Amino acid sequence: MPDVSYGTVPRQSGSEPSAENKCTDAVCINASRIYDSCGSKDCLSNLDVFFTPCNQCIINNASSVKICKASVITADVNVESVAFHRGCYAVDVTFYFDIMLEAYTCGSTIPSKVNGLAIYGKRSVLYGSESNSKSFSSDSCIVCSQPPTACACSEIMPKATVQISEPMALSARLRKDCVPPLPCAPIPECVITYFGDDFAVTGDAGVRATIGIFTITQLERNVQLMIPSYDFCIPRKECKPESDDPCEVFNRVDFPNDSFFPPNARAEEREKCNFECSCNG
Repeated sequence: MPDVSYGTVPRQSGSEPSAENKCTDAVCINASRIYDSCGSKDCLSNLDVFFTPCNQCIINNASSVKICKASVITADVNVESVAFHRGCYAVDVTFYFDIMLEAYTCGSTIPSKVNGLAIYGKRSVLYGSESNSKSFSSDSCIVCSQPPTACACSEIMPKATVQISEPMALSARLRKDCVPPLPCAPIPECVITYFGDDFAVTGDAGVRATIGIFTITQLERNVQLMIPSYDFCIPRKECKPESDDPCEVFNRVDFPNDSFFPPNARAEEREKCNFECSCNG
């Protein structure tokens, strides 16, 4: 394979670079290359919700519950190699959700807002290539590798990254039979700190929630890549100071014509409103 100079971008013989690429250089960068990724759309039904003792007392006296919002507190991501499949890795993710509910008690029209914890585990198998090289940097602390054991080898694992959208709160229902047992795996300390107390182990009622999530899971490794470089990222505009005068800020706001004159509906939008009423008068 012929040597490639780092000074110019290699091109085929007889071809001339375009005017916009005449000043292009080839530079070598260290970047994270994504070897494999997958996306998923999951409807998580009947997730057990765990409450602190104070919130559990409210659930015990509730006659019905309504889900308001679901948010992601944190996630625990682990990677392990798949036996007999070189280059393949299993990504295990445990999501911790904050479930906000409105609990209605008998004889009360004003609900009580309570927050609980829902946990969901997911596994994906992706290709992450192979690497046996270790890298050390001058801007990082000294970290020693663990000695290999009979169950662990010195294989360098790829980095797993999991992205999740804001969950969609779909439904919640009250269970008067029993309180779900806490998971066997220990709950992270930061999750307990988030709720401000440990979770109740006994009670007269429980809640199961249903939420929808969209996730993207990626496996990546640090590699050296050669890319074309056009120029440095020099700012093209001046940072203008903002005024603290509220009237000056208000004067820059455009007049809201749509608020006074609603736009005409497009033809395809009007078609959505054309339906036949099946009611008998």
